[in-house]
Amino acid sequence: MIKKYFIDLKREFSGYNFNSLSNDLMAGVTVAAVALPLALAFGVACGADAASGMIAAIVAGIIISLLSGASFQISGPTGAMSAVLVTIVSRYSLDGMFVTCLIAGIIMLVLGIFKLGKLVNYIPAPVITGFTSGIAVVIALGQVDNLFGTVSHGETAVEKLLSYFQTGFHINISTLLIGLLVIAIMIIWPKKWNAKVPSSLVAIIIAGIVSYVLKLDIPRVGDIPKTLILDSRLHLNSLKAINFTELLSPAITIAALGMIESLLCGSSASRMKSEPFDADRELVAQGIGNIVIPFFGGVPCTAAIARTSVAIKSGCQTRLTGIFHSLFLIACMFLLAPVMAALPLSALAGVLMMTAWRMNEWESITYIFKNKFKGPIFKFLVTMIATVVFDLTIAIVLGIVFSIIVFVFNISKLNIDVSKVENDKINSDVDVENLHKDTVVVYLTGPLFFTNCDKLIAFLKELAPCKKIILSMRGVPYIDITATSALLDCYLEKTAGGTEFVFSGLQERVMENFRRGEFIEKVGQDKFYWSVDKVLLETATK
Repeated sequence: MIKKYFIDLKREFSGYNFNSLSNDLMAGVTVAAVALPLALAFGVACGADAASGMIAAIVAGIIISLLSGASFQISGPTGAMSAVLVTIVSRYSLDGMFVTCLIAGIIMLVLGIFKLGKLVNYIPAPVITGFTSGIAVVIALGQVDNLFGTVSHGETAVEKLLSYFQTGFHINISTLLIGLLVIAIMIIWPKKWNAKVPSSLVAIIIAGIVSYVLKLDIPRVGDIPKTLILDSRLHLNSLKAINFTELLSPAITIAALGMIESLLCGSSASRMKSEPFDADRELVAQGIGNIVIPFFGGVPCTAAIARTSVAIKSGCQTRLTGIFHSLFLIACMFLLAPVMAALPLSALAGVLMMTAWRMNEWESITYIFKNKFKGPIFKFLVTMIATVVFDLTIAIVLGIVFSIIVFVFNISKLNIDVSKVENDKINSDVDVENLHKDTVVVYLTGPLFFTNCDKLIAFLKELAPCKKIILSMRGVPYIDITATSALLDCYLEKTAGGTEFVFSGLQERVMENFRRGEFIEKVGQDKFYWSVDKVLLETATK
């Protein structure tokens, strides 16, 4: 992996010149403009502070970009991660969140080293869409307090929402208007302008100016320290008092989310830039980055599709774009700290509300609902509801389990067709129709196993009396031991009653299971034919 990294790095910077550097620099500035409001917002949203979000974006932009599985990945705090972290911070405090980030980083590092990046391919698309929408709901519910100026209680978004029935829902009009102003600007801001100046950045600047001019007494971001190592961070001494077993489950959740977000982002962006993407090396980079980040006081990070797509569209040439984006964030942190500290929290809440709305994969959601795909619809709803009510890990497990159940149900469908022998179906001059007047051909399509073999046996038993049955199994890719035994019993019963029973078109895998189940030994090799034609023509010439 290390050797391949340097080979890819050499290819990436082959022919690098001043023009390439200029493109990376400008792309870095553009991405920083997108990342700045999001870093502040996600830092606050997860229960830490704006400074933690900034530090996370800076450190991730340098370390993860440098080691990334591709030249275009831009990492930092994300909405999905903040939705998961808010419960962790509430339950285990900031120290617990830092340790959880460290453990999650180790998990991702191990997954990358053992080349398990392809695991994400086994998660069905509707499950991913469902948990993305669920996270969007969690983000939106988590920002109700900051947007409306209300106060809630509880660890999870659902608990906070339910707490309003006890405490009441008291709206601060000034806070709400600032949040709505941000949302309105982000909605009406032209898309062609957004490519150069992000609507979120414009919105919080205008909201900050309005709140300052009107001297509104509303909650603000607060102090932004001018340092890259925050006072509130992970210390080695604090590890001694941590219960690692208790934090393992949330760490797995963060690692799973980091893996899914980063690899899906990389897969999507690689198609945008027509450039290869190394999923395993990306996991190593994400792992190392999240091991280092808590020691600076940052929140866990993943690759972010919003920032990555902006980087590519802005002319990103190499991984230097991610590093430049971090350098500009550092400059903002030291030069604009007083300005960022005065930003209204409701402005950041407005940004997060719009982010939550845009997170939803509306095209995919519309497609499955419009075309009434029942399986994908149920997978989507189960995962989305589980994400809101429980957490990401449980949601994904439930989504995958439900997908397996739907798959087994669909795959277990066995189609059975029966027909009389007809001359026009046989490529021969032999009059097989008259020679086989009392013969029926039963065509099977689908696997035969314990869930559906009863259907076939019942069909054969209820079949009208005939002299000969030809069971065409060319459409059967697999048969298990239960179906093999049941079919053997049915064969013996039919032949004992005077009906001739032969088989045709068996695939090699089915024949192998018949051999292992002693089916062929008991029936006889002469009862198996390559095709229905062979059965009919061979019998006709005897």
